Amino acid sequence: MEWIYWASAIVIILISIIVSTAVMTALRTENPVGFQVVSTTDPSGQRFPIGVLYPTRTRPRPTTFVGAMLISVARNASVTGSGLPLVVISHGNGGGVQSHIDLALAFANAGFVVAIPQHTGDNYGDQSAFGTGSWLNRRSDEYRATVDYMLNDWAGHDHINSDRVGAFGFSAGGFTALTAIGAQPDLRLIAKHCAETPEFVCDLLRKVNSPLLNNGSPAMDTAFSSDLRIKAAVIVAPGLAFIMSPNGLGNVKVPIQLWHGDKDTHVPYATNIQPILDQLGTGVEFHSVAGAGHFSFLAPCGLLAPPALCAEQGNFDRKRFHADMNASVIAFFEKM
Repeated sequence: MEWIYWASAIVIILISIIVSTAVMTALRTENPVGFQVVSTTDPSGQRFPIGVLYPTRTRPRPTTFVGAMLISVARNASVTGSGLPLVVISHGNGGGVQSHIDLALAFANAGFVVAIPQHTGDNYGDQSAFGTGSWLNRRSDEYRATVDYMLNDWAGHDHINSDRVGAFGFSAGGFTALTAIGAQPDLRLIAKHCAETPEFVCDLLRKVNSPLLNNGSPAMDTAFSSDLRIKAAVIVAPGLAFIMSPNGLGNVKVPIQLWHGDKDTHVPYATNIQPILDQLGTGVEFHSVAGAGHFSFLAPCGLLAPPALCAEQGNFDRKRFHADMNASVIAFFEKM
């Protein structure tokens, strides 16, 4: 039975190495950051979780995994500061709280409160709502419900300045953030566009036999509700911008920072960036990132991150890029 002893010893050593490496590479901040997971309900009564990060005086520790990323935070600590700005982050299809955790930590380190709703049926653990008739509207409803919860019901809501609310969205979350600031997409354009133009999202919708590819679906007539409390937005590699009709962005009045990777084949420039620039023009602070692909905007990969989300083209340095991008995004929101 000696082999059992040696096998057990090897397993223990490997686990120790993994744990030690995770602790050594945990994401840390200069100032203490608090973290908690809360939940609220959308208009239909469906409950969904929200990851919240915020300034605190409590000592952080590298004990919390967010997805495959270990972060050094103070779990459920008290909030420090007053009049804090709030930013709500909408992740992309199949994402979650971990998708932009480095940015969320940077926000909290800089004195922001950050709320990240995990979209029901469109997250890393459950994609059952993707492509359904209620998929896009549910995302928007959850986004607004998150703002409601953070300003009215969150235990630290009295630390937030309700006049300083910002929106951040990536990919499908970029679409969600656009609807939150007034965009009125025409869902009937999905079927037409997908029939005529190659697009990554169209391939995904076909795989799930989405009713959004059928103009007869009742979902096509659903309106999106904007949130006038949002004062600025950062839109990153947005998907589905091709369904913004010629006047679909006419109600968008807040400042926008827009990001695009010039190697992004998932959301091509011509159909997802150009429509926004054409309609909003000088109201957009536009950043085109040389060498960046679609997933380059996700948090730099941790020890156990999926390889498909980590690969970069050429010598693109995601970690270095994020340091610059995060600083630019924070500076943009500090002006709201």
